[in-house]
Amino acid sequence: MRTLVAIPVYNEAEHVQSVLERVRQHAPDILILDDGSSDATPQILNDLRPQMGFDLIRHESNAGYGRAIREIFNRAYRDGYDWVITMDCDDQHEPERIPDFLEAIEKNDLDIISGSRYLREGDRWAKDLPPGDRRAINATLTREINQRLGFALTDSFCGFKAHRVSAMHELDISDDGYAFPMQLWVQAAAHNLRVGEIPVELIYNDPNRTFGGGLDDPETRLRHYRCVLYRAMDRVIDRLPSSARAAQLADCN
Repeated sequence: MRTLVAIPVYNEAEHVQSVLERVRQHAPDILILDDGSSDATPQILNDLRPQMGFDLIRHESNAGYGRAIREIFNRAYRDGYDWVITMDCDDQHEPERIPDFLEAIEKNDLDIISGSRYLREGDRWAKDLPPGDRRAINATLTREINQRLGFALTDSFCGFKAHRVSAMHELDISDDGYAFPMQLWVQAAAHNLRVGEIPVELIYNDPNRTFGGGLDDPETRLRHYRCVLYRAMDRVIDRLPSSARAAQLADCN
């Protein structure tokens, strides 16, 4: 079994070297997608690449988180990997959890193994409190996804995941931004993918991070995510549980 660890990066000069050094302790195959960084990140990656030997995709300008993940899936499929583990590069996903994902891959017959910051709250797992609006939006949409799609998720937005590459190749996902997970869960339900969660640490290094595109307003962000979710369900409604059909698209035009 071949597993690729893939990390989308955007302006992470402060963290990229330390994260890569820690990831290298657990993963021989690493892909970095630099999504148009305008700080020192590209130079740091150029300096590190000869000694670390990671694969690199570079965008001339920022194309968005969803686009980066789709390209990662395509590269993993092209290069014949069985699994791809995605993680962030802002020190909020701990590379030391990579062996937990590898163990879950071996022990379970799943297609998506999603990290959850809320599966096991307390003790060493909750290192920070999430910003209130982010936790509320996550909880609201996670509950709605579970009710409409038949999952039992506790964290629908965590980007620390292991994905079966052959399953991801079958999905039709188009969102370029942070609403990408909404389409992912709909497509996973439509394709009857097997989904599970494992606990990961709850870490927020940058509670003031901007989402861009007017999405810093929590109500606007919730509405946007919900509309992406509803539109995604509408496109494959005949392949979803009957509970998905209660979604209302009236406010999403």
